[in-house]
Formats: sequence, structure tokens, C-alpha cells
Amino acid sequence: MGDELERNSDLESGGKLPNTRVNPGLGGIGGSLGVVENEDQEIEEISELSKRGYQLLKEDRVADAVDCFNKILSVDDNNNYALVGMGDASRKRGNFRDAVNYYQRCLACHPGNNYALFGLADCYKALNQYHKAIEIWEQYLQHDDKNITVLTRVADAYRKVRDFKHSKTIYLQVLEMEAWNPYAIIGLGHLHYDFKEYRDALFYWEKMLESNKDNVDIRVLTSIGNCHRKLKTFENGIDYFEKALRRDPYNFYALFGLADCYRGMNQQHRSLEYWNRILEQDPRNKVILTRAGDAYRSIGDYDQAVDYYQRALNIEFDTYAVLGLAIVAKALSKYEEAIASLRRLIQQDPKNYRLYLELADCFFRKSERYKALEVLEEFQKQGIRNTYILDFIEKLKA
Repeated sequence: MGDELERNSDLESGGKLPNTRVNPGLGGIGGSLGVVENEDQEIEEISELSKRGYQLLKEDRVADAVDCFNKILSVDDNNNYALVGMGDASRKRGNFRDAVNYYQRCLACHPGNNYALFGLADCYKALNQYHKAIEIWEQYLQHDDKNITVLTRVADAYRKVRDFKHSKTIYLQVLEMEAWNPYAIIGLGHLHYDFKEYRDALFYWEKMLESNKDNVDIRVLTSIGNCHRKLKTFENGIDYFEKALRRDPYNFYALFGLADCYRGMNQQHRSLEYWNRILEQDPRNKVILTRAGDAYRSIGDYDQAVDYYQRALNIEFDTYAVLGLAIVAKALSKYEEAIASLRRLIQQDPKNYRLYLELADCFFRKSERYKALEVLEEFQKQGIRNTYILDFIEKLKA
């Protein structure tokens, strides 16, 4: 199982298997076992098949491993090693529901089997059934409450279901046992980031960087960069995204981070370099096309902006591409065109304050202040308090 649990030491050392039902009356297994004269011989042959099956799994020879396990199950249909082996084989193939069935069959006959519990929980995790995964892993921890691999998985699952308290408690429990455990440190970084606690997230990501400065994972660099991006300390973020880009010139997160940092610093001409580098790899990325359109609009290149917005809309409808086109129309004094677009957008997204601001600004530029005021008051009737809306109303009433 890679970094997962090692198999029972009896199995690894070639010892006899416990919990194995022997039925000497069934004769040979697929021709490889002759008529069995005594139980010890059959147990030994099943043991060899089981060891062989797990070795084949390690070598990614899944079909051959399945053949070994099926031979065992033809003699002993409740054999715990064979059922777990079939579960592991199904999991390797991505057939998680089949794997669940094998692990559950094992647990029905052998309650508390650690390997079945571990595999079953991992399957539920892969199926995004995190609450079930937590329940199974906690059963496992009743037998082995110091297993760091399982503890970090439980903490990860609590993070996925947004249970901040339990997730953090378990990650910290792991760090008490192993102060520099990378999975716990990374998990705490993700946990705080997910809950918008960016300074705390930064603390853990930087701790990860400190523990491995020379060969830190590129995802640590981009995560630190993203914390700075969220904290609006853009210049610091740029440094980490550039380091990541030196590792991988095509890394999406580094390119996006750099573009967004320069956007935050109002250096739109520099952000365009990175938006366009993303589009070289992914020309149909609607979000990036719209961001690039916004950048061209901000520097007054309206023809390019319109081209990018239209390319986004050719993929599928996008509110921000239509909004961008409306703002370009407004900038070119094509007020009626902008007003028509903005009114349609408000029908689709009546709580988006920015649409009301842009529409009111169109009327304001047309010297129709009373209509601009009507638009802003229409937004206020929804009972939503917005500072930008209130400021514009004050401006109109002044």
C-alpha cells in the first residue's frame, strides 16, 4: 500500500496464516494444489499463494494477483488475506465500490481487521464519503491510536467536511508525536487557508519551507504565494511564484499567482504576460480570457479587450465577459448598448451590487441623475447594505 500499513508480520515472514478455514474435501485449487492429505499442507499452500498475491500487487501485476486471491477464495471464501487482497486490487484499479464490498465481506467474518478497515476508509475517502471514512478510521484507531498515517487521514477528512476544531486537534496531536511530520504541517496550512486564516496558514507553509529549503515541493512555494496574494502583500507573493516558475515554467498556479499579483498591484500590462502564457497552454480557459480582457480594458486597449471577451463568450455564457463588454461600451460612450446589457445581467443576478453601480454610472454620465438614483434604490429594496452603493447615493444627492 505504499506509505500505508505493512502486512501482518506472519505473512511477510512466510508463517502460517491465522483465520484460514481449511476444507480438504475441495481438492486442488486450479490444478496448483493436489488433493490435500493434511490441513497443514493446504494452509502452507494458501500462505504461499497469499504472499505471492501481495508481491504481485506491489509489482502492479494486478490481474496476476487477482488470480492468486481467487484461487484461495475458491477453497476458503472467507479468507481474510484474500478478501483484503481483492479489495486492494480493486482499489488499485480505481474500482472503489467493488473494493468496498470485499473489505466489508472481510469485516463481516473478521471484525476489527486493521487492513480491511484501512482499505475501506480509503475507499470512502476516494468516493468523497468523508463522514463514512472518518467513522471507519476511528474504528481503526480503537486498535492503534498512535498510527500517524491514520491520524493524518482522519484530520484530512475532518478538514474536507469543514470541521475545523477536530481537524486541527488531530493534526496537532500528530505534531506532538512527530514535530516535523510533513502531512500534518501541510494539512494545517490547508486547514487555515480554507478558513481564510491566511497568516496562520502562512506560518505552517513557512515551517514546511524551513524544514526542507533545498528541495521543497513546488506546491509549498505556490501556497505561500497564495497566502501573500490573499493578504494583499503582493510583492512578497511574487517572489515565491517566481521561484516556483523557475522550477516549472508552465506551472498554472505560479502563472496565475503572478498575473493576479500584478493585477492587485495595478500593473495590468505585466499581468497580461502571465494571462497570455496560461492561454498559450489552455486557449479555451474562459476565466483567464475574461481576466485578460479586463487587463486590456484597464490599459485602454478596447479592441483587444472586446476580442478576449468575445472569445470567452464563444465558449459559453459568462457574466463577467458580458459585464466587461458593457464597461467597454460605456467607456466609448455607447450608453444605450451598455444599459441594455447591464439590465439583462441584473435580471439574471439581482444581488450583484457591481451591476447596479455600472448601470447607475451610465445614467450619471448621461446626466440622468434621477434614473441613476432609481437604480441604486432598486438595489437597496433588497435589504442589502453596501458601502459602494451608499457612497454613490450620497454623491448623487450632493
